[in-house]
Amino acid sequence: MKVLVTGGAGFIGSAFVRLLIGETSYRVVNLDKLTYAGNLENLRSVESSDRYRIVEGDICDWHLVESLLAREKPDAIVHFAAESHVDRSILSPEPVIRTNVFGTFTLLEAARRAGIGRFVHVSTDEVYGSLEPPQQATEEYPLNTSSPYSASKGGSDLLARSYFVTYQMPVMITRASNNYGPFQFPEKLIPLMISNALENRPLPVYGDGMQVRDWLYVDDHCRGVLAVLNQGRAGEIYNLGGNRSLPNIEVVRKILALTGRPEDLIQHVTDRPGHDRRYSLSSQKLMSETGWRPETEFETGLRRTIEWYRANAAWVAHVRSGEYRAYYERNYGGRATLRQESV
Repeated sequence: MKVLVTGGAGFIGSAFVRLLIGETSYRVVNLDKLTYAGNLENLRSVESSDRYRIVEGDICDWHLVESLLAREKPDAIVHFAAESHVDRSILSPEPVIRTNVFGTFTLLEAARRAGIGRFVHVSTDEVYGSLEPPQQATEEYPLNTSSPYSASKGGSDLLARSYFVTYQMPVMITRASNNYGPFQFPEKLIPLMISNALENRPLPVYGDGMQVRDWLYVDDHCRGVLAVLNQGRAGEIYNLGGNRSLPNIEVVRKILALTGRPEDLIQHVTDRPGHDRRYSLSSQKLMSETGWRPETEFETGLRRTIEWYRANAAWVAHVRSGEYRAYYERNYGGRATLRQESV
């Protein structure tokens, strides 16, 4: 089988490409715009494979997408490509709407016309919004988006679903909880806190840090997406959770303990607008239909991730140069410091 992976140079997309090349016989075509979050270094281990090729391009480019499908004739599309950071969507909503909504439409329409056999649309638990404990969102839970990012993903989910209902196109949607692991761009919570801790820099924590997230190791997520690609039912939505919910501040303290850094590096800053308090997913449907389940314990995955960042300081320095520094100052520089954490 030949699979077109969009966004395959990003954090989760590259892990999925490495999984396909390393553990299946599938051929992979990777379509990636190579923005700040796309990094060819993430794919160094597979770039010489005769089952892999990369095409640089934008999923919003209709002529590129149409010609690529005509030339490559993939059996399936797995759609990771997205502007995925909430903070960036708040600072500048236009790119996230363009890529996540219009880009998804472009892919769906081109795939429909080309008769693609399977289309997996990769989404997020953020579309369900904040849940009061002990609630868990099942796939039937109503959408309740809070940020331009989550709204763009909710919109693209509905668009993907409409192509199944209207055109009987074999679309499946996955919604995963917060991912972490090696190769993650250091703007999300875990890689940002790890990289700052290793450099003895302040760790900016939004508000009181009691926002609760469910954590899923990236390789477990990718195996779940592969299970949906191979075994999922057309028109269905599948949640992928890690079954480990923790307040952000507890995650930060674990990182400090594992890196041997003091807790007074924690710096509470003004919370971001519309910050959801708690996410929680039920993955029972995917587990019962495919046998998938998350295998990596959070503490094991976190140690593995910290060791990767410790051993790959050059990778971190490279991705944090240039545009990243401007974004970091724009997002955190103007936020009031609420207090330092005391040990």
